[in-house]
Amino acid sequence: MMEQAIVRLIDMPCSVRGFVRRDSDGDYNIYINNRYPVDIQRRTVRHEQEHILRGDFDNAASIAEVESLPR
Repeated sequence: MMEQAIVRLIDMPCSVRGFVRRDSDGDYNIYINNRYPVDIQRRTVRHEQEHILRGDFDNAASIAEVESLPR
Protein backbone atom coordinates (compact mmCIF):
# COMPACT_ATOMS: atom_id res chain seq x y z
CA MET A 1 0.00 0.00 0.00
CA MET A 2 1.25 3.45 -0.89
CA GLU A 3 1.49 6.12 1.76
CA GLN A 4 0.63 9.63 0.68
CA ALA A 5 2.41 10.71 -2.49
CA ILE A 6 3.05 14.40 -3.06
CA VAL A 7 3.92 15.52 -6.59
CA ARG A 8 6.17 18.54 -6.89
CA LEU A 9 7.15 20.32 -10.11
CA ILE A 10 10.65 21.77 -9.92
CA ASP A 11 13.46 22.97 -12.18
CA MET A 12 16.00 20.21 -12.82
CA PRO A 13 18.69 19.55 -15.39
CA CYS A 14 17.16 18.34 -18.66
CA SER A 15 18.89 14.99 -18.17
CA VAL A 16 16.54 14.22 -15.22
CA ARG A 17 12.83 13.64 -15.79
CA GLY A 18 12.01 12.97 -12.16
CA PHE A 19 12.71 11.06 -8.99
CA VAL A 20 11.03 10.07 -5.76
CA ARG A 21 12.14 10.33 -2.13
CA ARG A 22 10.50 9.21 1.08
CA ASP A 23 10.38 11.89 3.78
CA SER A 24 10.65 11.56 7.56
CA ASP A 25 6.85 11.15 7.84
CA GLY A 26 6.95 8.13 5.51
CA ASP A 27 5.27 10.01 2.66
CA TYR A 28 6.64 9.88 -0.85
CA ASN A 29 7.63 13.07 -2.63
CA ILE A 30 7.66 12.72 -6.40
CA TYR A 31 9.77 15.44 -7.99
CA ILE A 32 9.01 16.11 -11.66
CA ASN A 33 11.05 18.25 -14.01
CA ASN A 34 8.82 21.16 -15.07
CA ARG A 35 10.92 21.68 -18.22
CA TYR A 36 9.30 18.67 -19.91
CA PRO A 37 5.92 18.67 -21.69
CA VAL A 38 2.88 17.63 -19.65
CA ASP A 39 2.57 14.21 -21.34
CA ILE A 40 6.14 13.30 -20.33
CA GLN A 41 5.54 14.67 -16.82
CA ARG A 42 2.51 12.36 -16.49
CA ARG A 43 4.47 9.33 -17.70
CA THR A 44 7.23 10.20 -15.25
CA VAL A 45 4.76 10.40 -12.36
CA ARG A 46 3.44 6.93 -13.29
CA HIS A 47 7.02 5.62 -13.52
CA GLU A 48 7.85 6.94 -10.06
CA GLN A 49 4.58 5.54 -8.65
CA GLU A 50 5.63 2.12 -9.97
CA HIS A 51 8.80 2.36 -7.87
CA ILE A 52 6.67 3.07 -4.80
CA LEU A 53 4.17 0.27 -5.49
CA ARG A 54 6.94 -2.25 -6.26
CA GLY A 55 8.65 -1.52 -2.95
CA ASP A 56 11.88 -0.39 -4.56
CA PHE A 57 12.76 1.64 -1.47
CA ASP A 58 13.18 -1.58 0.47
CA ASN A 59 15.21 -3.22 -2.32
CA ALA A 60 18.96 -3.60 -1.78
CA ALA A 61 19.62 -3.38 -5.54
CA SER A 62 21.43 -0.43 -7.07
CA ILE A 63 19.50 2.30 -8.88
CA ALA A 64 20.75 0.94 -12.22
CA GLU A 65 19.43 -2.51 -11.33
CA VAL A 66 16.09 -1.15 -10.14
CA GLU A 67 15.63 0.90 -13.32
CA SER A 68 16.29 -2.18 -15.45
CA LEU A 69 13.68 -4.38 -13.71
CA PRO A 70 10.74 -5.38 -15.92
CA ARG A 71 7.55 -3.43 -15.41
